[in-house]
Amino acid sequence: MGMAWQVTQLLLLSLVTAAGSAQPRSVQARTGLLNVCMDAKYHKAQPGPEDNLYDQCSPWRKNACCTADTSQELHKDTSRLYNFNWEHCGKMEPACKRHFIQDNCLYECSPNLGPWIRQVNQSWRKERILNVPLCKEDCERWWEDCRTSYTCKSNWHKGWNWTSGINECPAGALCRTFESYFPTPAALCEGLWSHSYKVSDYSRGSGRCIQMWFDSAQGNPNEEVARFYAAAMKAGAPSRGIIGS
Repeated sequence: MGMAWQVTQLLLLSLVTAAGSAQPRSVQARTGLLNVCMDAKYHKAQPGPEDNLYDQCSPWRKNACCTADTSQELHKDTSRLYNFNWEHCGKMEPACKRHFIQDNCLYECSPNLGPWIRQVNQSWRKERILNVPLCKEDCERWWEDCRTSYTCKSNWHKGWNWTSGINECPAGALCRTFESYFPTPAALCEGLWSHSYKVSDYSRGSGRCIQMWFDSAQGNPNEEVARFYAAAMKAGAPSRGIIGS
């Protein structure tokens, strides 16, 4: 009991500290942190039912921030949404690609990321997620399934060569295995998208970490997680700023 309490307190402290360098939507614009969509390129203004969400995005059908069209595009190797090519270093293993699709579905569709939404100064979005506590098994499985696929960068958020209209490896960047660029699960999940995720010490089903994968027939476990951290943030109420990139 003592150890679990200490871990919980450390997580809450981490959440408050991370929020100290970033700012959610203004207090006037948002009355709460629950059941919300971020202000980004393809997100709906408000979450709601989307009966026709495609394949891996389907767990969010009952309440989603994405549209059916967006969910279909997320499953393409190079979608028209961001012109981003997963296979910039050759064919990506199907098991690996599933995690990237699921990651995109979570980002575009989930209405349960409110406690980690931050304002950003970017041309293509006004908000992003930062330090979402990803369940450790989801991160470990992602890393394990992608170890033998290839990439040329450890941060996919920036630094690409876009001269052709899609992302290509920058000059001098070598295609190597994921394990070369991401030696640990945390290196992958936290570094890939500029700390959108933070690997949690908690496990799936704990109510303390966001699940990238879940069976919607059993309900959405991330609703409970969002409620927990929203309550923690409201109790902490740290000072906040805006992320520059």
